[in-house]
Amino acid sequence: MDNDQHFIERLKHPATKELAYKELLTLYKERLYWHIRHIVKSHNDADDALQNTFIKVYKNLDNFKGESKLFSWMYRIATNESLTLIKKNAKRLHINTEETQDYLVNNLKADVYFEGDDIQLKLQQAIMILPEKQQLVFNMRYFQDIKYKDLSDILETSEGALKASYHIAVKKIEAFLTQD
Repeated sequence: MDNDQHFIERLKHPATKELAYKELLTLYKERLYWHIRHIVKSHNDADDALQNTFIKVYKNLDNFKGESKLFSWMYRIATNESLTLIKKNAKRLHINTEETQDYLVNNLKADVYFEGDDIQLKLQQAIMILPEKQQLVFNMRYFQDIKYKDLSDILETSEGALKASYHIAVKKIEAFLTQD
């Protein structure tokens, strides 16, 4: 936490802000990209949301109070940017939430950046049937191994509720994957 605090001070100080921000990009660009990619599914959408995330981080650094870890705060911004982008795309396409999930999975098949096989595609389909919160919890625990404590900061939900959401999500995914 001391390193986090020192880093935040460097990010906020005019003389060190630019260099510290470049370090921040290097440290978190790939992790945040994959976090966002698991939500929006599309490489292009992930790039857009990632760019918006880092713009918001840069513009709001002075407002960061340090009540959570820096990475938790950035993940929260990235999550919100991802969900906003999905809703914006759904509105643009005149489709509802359920249709949006189908649209994302179908586009994943056509995405040249998706390197998964049929099994990975089926896993993504299973994840897409989950409610939004369960999707987020599952993606962050399963793919990124984020601790429940950090998830609690990112999603602003109790650890117990997150553990229950993850457990339910796993059961639903198992059921989806084992059905004929």
